[in-house]
Amino acid sequence: MRRSGINPFVTAVALLWATCGAAQVPMPDGGTAPGFEVPQGGAPDAPVTDDAPATPAPGAPGADAAALDALFAELADADPEATPGIQNRIAEMWSRSGSTAMDLLLRRGADAMAAGDTPLAIQHYSALIDHAPEFAEGYNGRATAFYLAGQIGPSLADIQTTLALNPRHFGAMSGLAVILEELDRPEDALEVYDRILGIAPHAEGVADAARRLTVTLDGLAL
Repeated sequence: MRRSGINPFVTAVALLWATCGAAQVPMPDGGTAPGFEVPQGGAPDAPVTDDAPATPAPGAPGADAAALDALFAELADADPEATPGIQNRIAEMWSRSGSTAMDLLLRRGADAMAAGDTPLAIQHYSALIDHAPEFAEGYNGRATAFYLAGQIGPSLADIQTTLALNPRHFGAMSGLAVILEELDRPEDALEVYDRILGIAPHAEGVADAARRLTVTLDGLAL
């Protein structure tokens, strides 16, 4: 997979994926993606133990779906300036597993990626998935880590699971679009970009990427 000379539009979309996966994720072009802070469940090196969920995880039965629906309605009508803040509010809700221990594993995965230790990040996210297999953010975080490690197949598999658990996950969609472009599947990537724009019309970099692919595909059709 490419690790240099990445199109700036693709990089912008990759940042959207990273924002939903971890705080300060190192990106393929050498930069970092600013992200929200995952709620902390204790000291970074504290042992992880099972605990009873305090609140249901977003997307799980009994979660506050109405609050998420309201945020998505805001996102659909938001201007470019307001869009990132609403996306972060949604992503923050998605990050709440309802379990202190699971939140800690999510944070440890994020911290490992921020430090550039993708094998450790994969280990933490895998532990999270083992303990909370219905929590989409575990798969999304591991998909990001797999991508950064150059493991495209496992990354795609985790994106698929993320979207099965959370069909509106615009971060996972952006990761899928980035990978499809790298696999030279522009038609499929454009379809995913259009899906993102249907949810967040002003998501950073997405409209530009969609226009660029449209021009490219129109040129190929001539």
